[in-house]
Amino acid sequence: MWHLSILQHFRQLLRPQRRLAIFEACLIGLVSALGAVLLKTGVGWLGAWRVQTSLLLPAWFVLPGIGLTCGLLAGWLVERVAPETSGSGIPQVKAVLANVPIALDLRVALVKLVGGILALGSGLALGREGPTVQLSAALASQLSRWFPTSPDHRRQLIAAGAGAGLAAAFNTPIAGVLFVVEELLQDFSGFTLGTAILASFIGAVVSRLLGGRSLDLNLALTASKTNFFVQDIPFYLVLGILAGLLGALFNRGIISSLTVYRRSLRFGLPARVGLAGLVSGVIVALLPLAFRDNTGLREILITGEASWSIAAIAFFSQFILTLVAYGSGVPGGLFAPALTLGAALGYLVGIGEHSLLLPLGIQSGLPITFALAGMGAFFTAVARVPITGIIIVFEMTTDFNLVLPLMIGSVTSYLVAEKLVPGSLYDKLLEWNGITLKKESPTEGIITKLTAKDVMQQQVETLDAEMPLDEAMQAFARSHHRGFPVVEDSKLVGIVTQSDLLKIRDRNLANDISLKEIMTPVPMTVTPIHTLSNVLYLLDRYQISRLPVVDGRKLIGIITRGDIIRAEADHLNCDNRTPKLRPQPSYVVYQTRSPSTGSGRLLVPVANPETAGILLLMAAAIARDRHYEIDCVQVMLIPRHSSPSETQVRTAKSRRLLRQAEVLAKKWKIPLHTQIRVTHDVAQAILETINEQHIDLILMGWKGNTSTPGRIFGSVVDTIIRQATCEVVLVKLGKTPQSPIPNPQFNRWLVPMAGGPNSPLAIKLLPALITLGNDPQIRLTQVFKPSELKPDMSISEQAIRHLMRRRKLSSTVVALPVQADSVAEGVINLVNTEGYDVVVLGASREGLLQQAIQGNIPEAIASGVEITVILVRGAIHK
Repeated sequence: MWHLSILQHFRQLLRPQRRLAIFEACLIGLVSALGAVLLKTGVGWLGAWRVQTSLLLPAWFVLPGIGLTCGLLAGWLVERVAPETSGSGIPQVKAVLANVPIALDLRVALVKLVGGILALGSGLALGREGPTVQLSAALASQLSRWFPTSPDHRRQLIAAGAGAGLAAAFNTPIAGVLFVVEELLQDFSGFTLGTAILASFIGAVVSRLLGGRSLDLNLALTASKTNFFVQDIPFYLVLGILAGLLGALFNRGIISSLTVYRRSLRFGLPARVGLAGLVSGVIVALLPLAFRDNTGLREILITGEASWSIAAIAFFSQFILTLVAYGSGVPGGLFAPALTLGAALGYLVGIGEHSLLLPLGIQSGLPITFALAGMGAFFTAVARVPITGIIIVFEMTTDFNLVLPLMIGSVTSYLVAEKLVPGSLYDKLLEWNGITLKKESPTEGIITKLTAKDVMQQQVETLDAEMPLDEAMQAFARSHHRGFPVVEDSKLVGIVTQSDLLKIRDRNLANDISLKEIMTPVPMTVTPIHTLSNVLYLLDRYQISRLPVVDGRKLIGIITRGDIIRAEADHLNCDNRTPKLRPQPSYVVYQTRSPSTGSGRLLVPVANPETAGILLLMAAAIARDRHYEIDCVQVMLIPRHSSPSETQVRTAKSRRLLRQAEVLAKKWKIPLHTQIRVTHDVAQAILETINEQHIDLILMGWKGNTSTPGRIFGSVVDTIIRQATCEVVLVKLGKTPQSPIPNPQFNRWLVPMAGGPNSPLAIKLLPALITLGNDPQIRLTQVFKPSELKPDMSISEQAIRHLMRRRKLSSTVVALPVQADSVAEGVINLVNTEGYDVVVLGASREGLLQQAIQGNIPEAIASGVEITVILVRGAIHK
């Protein structure tokens, strides 16, 4: 799909994850604001036409007629297209955030927009703020479907959309954020807050730029007419008590109204909404002219232009009209009615205080201050969000005189309402519809506790992006895997599956095209911190069997359904292993640095002065070929009871050893970094260097055998080859009977080809290493048993073509098979009979390395020959 492709490219551009979240939050804020402005403009236009028409034609005919017609249309649209849009919309959003399966998508957003314009523009006494919240949340939910993401992150995006919708409706970004964390999600995590804050800010700014003030409050009139005196405090307490009592009554009235419509008036939704529009039109036609515009009525109350009788009529009429409208199921919210009712109630209390204190000669607060404080108090009593109630009015007025009145009235009303009718109105509405949200946290299972890092496979079989197609097909034929990650310079660039190969089978493509031309780029991935529940969601939604685990773009593992099942089984079997205590980290006591100009880094641990020079020469050849920098480390062991960071050591000998590397690097003009580390564990110090310096390849010496049971390569090398994140090159330098000191030759090269995804590593290494010889000759060979037919040499022949094509070598390169009972025997015989100087073993997990673990092939070869043996192992991305 075109939109998915575009958004995937955006996802690539905006990595890492934090930048993507910022982009998503900004996009959600933008679309939420646009939705809010469209809803406001549509309601305003239809409402203005309705009022203007009622002035030209008889109101008793126009108002009920428009209410009936628009109500029928709105009800029909909701019932036929999206029943989920009935009512405020906030309960539905809250249910979705609690993982209740309720639709929230583009269809819901469009129906809420059009239905809300028809219903609210027809004069029903409801607000557009609730519909704006559902509209924005639905748009955010749709965006989360276009951006492949986890369920938890999707919930955060929906919550951010809801907050942005409220912020855009009221132009109150702080209140939008607080409503999310106080009522909808009840999640105060940093990521949720950050996403909601950014989305709400963008939503409020764009809404203000496009749509002006949200509630059309005449702030210029209210700013100079508010005050607060100590003697007003008892009356604000009275206001809070009355708001709590009447707010609780209002909530019960809403539920009762729904029950009456549903059970007593057995009409369809269009008829119910049409009836509500008709009744509301008749009542409004009988009221003063100011009641035809709900926004205008609210402005009269908060600017002090209303009499006590107008305020009283406003309260009782709005109370009844809201119950009549909401009970029908019309798409409309309760925020605006609650604010209007609060303004009328507060205005009446303010007039009452003025009437009582004026004869006593005591200065009193202005009714307008009580009206604004009443808005917050009644809103709190209805929605049960005291902090949001205080902030939403303060943000609309930016009047600090209101802070204490708002706090007194809102907190008091909350306590009173909660005592009389506990629980949020939105929870009651959900319960009325048969949905109960559990307050207690569910018992967490293993899939919510464990992360991808805990169960992923750290040794990943990969294919190189430059691998020819026919080699990839053979890799699939030899492996039980149905797909492989594709890497380039240790970075994940795509994924190739059997399905991809089947799709191109009939396209008559050349066998030597590279994988990067047929792979699936930008694959679905997860990060190490994704929970298993998130991983399962992505596996199920996109019907895939594996997910690469990446840190940035670096592949560090892979996770499959089988890995998750095994984790569940281990949990059920109580297989909880206590991790070993980690030793103290190594400590750098000496280091030098050169300018970082290379495209990668090669690490050479040096210890033996007799072999250091040759290892450094090989490292320099590889570094020059790959444009790498060289890191040279010398490790000093200290007793376990000593601290690496506190133990004094002498570094003179170590520094002399490092100077060999400095001389060679200067000669070959290669950037060199050196360091001396003090540690309890040599392998640990090397692994720490690999991680800290972001090493791409490590080249180190190898004795070729070990006497320790259970170990193949030796204590240190065993650990490195199993745990290092980078490519590993092990070198056992050759000796002659005349000289026990290593004196290797680099002219005749033997490369056994065992196949597998990592076999080309040896081929890639050869062009650099053969520069150490004078007249290098290369033989690629495959070993087959006497009982077997002659092997297919196409692997070796393709390797030759690939080698010659990419490197344009002038050396002699041939490919010949050899017959033997085992790989080790065949290689040793060839070395002894034909006089090779170097054997290069391209190890891989399912190739030679697996056989080494089971049959000790490298040790057998190294023990059976006196020449140099090089073992190459690809990056396992641990």
